[in-house]
Parts: sequence; C-alpha cells; structure tokens
Amino acid sequence: MVAPGIWTTPLPAAAQSGGQPTIVDITRARTEPIPIAIPDMAGSPLGAQISRVITNNLRNSGLFRPVDRQAFIQTTESAAATPRFQDWRVIGAVALVTGRVDGTGDRLRVEFRLWDILPEQQALGTAYNATGSNWRQIAHIISDDIYKRMLGETGYFNTRIAYIAETGPRDRRVRRLAIMDQDGENNRFLTDGQFQALTPRFHPDATRIAFMSYQRNEPRVYLFNLESGRQEVLGNFGGMTLSPRFSPDGRSVVLSAVRGGDANIFVVDMASRRERQLTSGGGLDVSPCFSPDGTQIVFNSDRGGDQQIYVMDAGGGGARRISFGNGRYATPVWSPRGDLIAFTRIARGQFAIGVMRPDGSGERILSEGWGMEGPTFAPNGRVLMFYRESASRDNRGSGYSARLSSIDIAGFNERQIVTPTDASDPSWSPLIS
Repeated sequence: MVAPGIWTTPLPAAAQSGGQPTIVDITRARTEPIPIAIPDMAGSPLGAQISRVITNNLRNSGLFRPVDRQAFIQTTESAAATPRFQDWRVIGAVALVTGRVDGTGDRLRVEFRLWDILPEQQALGTAYNATGSNWRQIAHIISDDIYKRMLGETGYFNTRIAYIAETGPRDRRVRRLAIMDQDGENNRFLTDGQFQALTPRFHPDATRIAFMSYQRNEPRVYLFNLESGRQEVLGNFGGMTLSPRFSPDGRSVVLSAVRGGDANIFVVDMASRRERQLTSGGGLDVSPCFSPDGTQIVFNSDRGGDQQIYVMDAGGGGARRISFGNGRYATPVWSPRGDLIAFTRIARGQFAIGVMRPDGSGERILSEGWGMEGPTFAPNGRVLMFYRESASRDNRGSGYSARLSSIDIAGFNERQIVTPTDASDPSWSPLIS
C-alpha cells in the first residue's frame, strides 16, 4: 500500500526488445524538457481525467514537454494493448504513458505502464486498486513514479499545501487556515475566519498542522488534526507564541515566544508539553526551523542591530550569523535535502526570495518583486513555493492581492498557483504515504 486506501500490484514486463533505459539529467531537462506522450487511459471515461492530471503535473514541473495529442497516430485502445513504438518515435516522444481504468461500484483499478521509446521497453508497470474517490491521488502517484523513473529523483506531486486564505480589504483581512492538493485542487477551509490564522506548518506525518491563531485575542500556537478536525492550543505558555515548526521526528515543536519585549526561541516536547528555552538576551529571535537531521536550527534575529539569519546547534548553543548580503533577511527554511536554506530578503524597498548554503555561501536570488515572502520547499527539495503580494486597482481605488507562486531552485519556471481566494504563508507537506 503506497497511500491510505490504495494498494499496488506490479505488472509484468511486456513487449520489450532490450536496450538501456533512458534517464535524463535534470540540468539537461531544464533546457530541453523531456518529450512524453500521454494519451487517455483506456476502459473508462475516468481514464481521460487521470491522464490529464498526469499531463498537467509533468508539464507544470517545467522538466517535461507533453506531446501535442493531435499528433498521436496510434489509438488509445491499441496503445494500451501493445504500443507501436515507431508511431510514437516519429512524433518525437522519448517516453509513452499508457493505461487502463476499470471499476465497478466504488472499486477502482488503474493499470499504468511507462514505455521507453528508444530501446522499445517497458520502464514501469503497476496496477493501483482503490476506492473511486481516490482517482486523483492515483494520478499524482503515477506522476511521481514517472518523475522518479525518468529523472532519477523522488517526485513531489502526491502532496498537499497548507496556506492562509485571505479575503477582504488590506486593513481588515480575514485569514483562514486552508489546505489543498499541490496542484490547487481539493481546496477546503479548515477554520471559519472568526479568529485570524497565520504561519501553518505540517507535521512530518502530514496529519497535523501547527499554526498561530488569535483566538480570544491571545496569539498562540495551535495544533489542527486533519483526521479528526479538532484543534487545540499547544500549551499555556506566558506571552505570545508564534512561528512554529515541527522537529524532523515530529516529537517536538520549535517556536518563538514574546516575553518582556524580547522574543526568544523555545522547543516544546509534544508528549509532555514542557518547554525549554534555547536563546536569551535582548532582541527578537524568530522563525526557527530545524535542519533535516535535527542537529541544527536556523532562525532570524536582530541581535546584531539588523535582521539577519543565524544557525545554532539544536540544543541552543553556538549561534553564528550566515547572511551578509545587502538588506534584511527573514523567514529562513531548511531544504529537506539539507543542502540549502531559503529566505526572504528585503533591500531598497524590494523583496526577494533566494537560497544559500547552510554556511552562508553561494547566495542566489530566485525572484524579486514588490512584496514576497514565506518560502517553503517541496519534499524533494527541487521546488520552492512562496507568496507574492501586488498592488491592484479596483472600483474603490488602490487594492491589494496575495497569490502563491512556485519556482525551481535553479530560478526557472516560476508560475502562479490558482486558489479560490487570496493566499499567503504556504507550507508544503511531505509525500502522502
């Protein structure tokens, strides 16, 4: 079973004549996206919907180029039975996705095969069995299978995004906790907007979200359980608590607490709810984030007179500044790979999203604009999501909007994520498993 309610069965290799499998280097795929043919799956009208989700996922990655369907020569049904490789080679495809969808009642079976056109062999073959309501998740899982097989690294399509849904004028914004699939589908609001919500962050098991809420005018960190729909305050700690993030093992939460005019970083044990202070002294230490191995914490602080990024040991010692560019730095987040830290930089009235190595070297700006903030990594570390603010015009004069965007860590393929309302503070979940 690869995800709740979904079972897999390997399909035997079929119609192959040998040869070396094709794996494309990602650096090459950025400049020459992989041409892949994805006809509708045979057997059921649902097959067309599954194929379109796969097509959109791969196209949106910027690393694949789905071949125009009008160029297809072989029919859907015959390709699902036995591909005629010459028909796909002549239209420029190097890979082909075929499949069949069968189902009775609420039971669904999706057979999927990935074909390597040049050596004329099956690269992957799997049958997925699930309830009918899980068809979109199956499409995401298949997309991840193709991504991994063709590029040699884990995909990120079977994931969710937690974010803050915003409505209303800028000085009276209503901010609700919301969640959706990574492609913007299956959107739902988790809170009703009666109390403001901010900075959602996923638990490593993807079943809980930590966030900041202003319930009863007390800004504190809450936990939302996606399975039960229940929410609870993390603990009755003095002062404001904000900017939570879970540890890699999910057993604790690191956050900032404001007491006596200063903000310091604390770690809270999930089982006992006991807190332990990690930083002290004057200034504001906020936005902490664990390294993937749990041994270090990155945060931003004005302890040196200006807002900069620091890294310290997970126990609280050895803090060292790593940002030295022009401007102020905020919202640092560690890549799941451990090789990069993403950040927001504010300089000369401009915002930017960038990345640097954990020692501060190799700083690169990926995107700049009037207002942008809150980077979050896909679980494979390949893509960042953030939110971009913009001034707009409406019938009442000056307006305002906030939208989610994603971008490859190499700085290409920036695109907007469609949401039903304005959106901010995204958090990318781990792979759903």
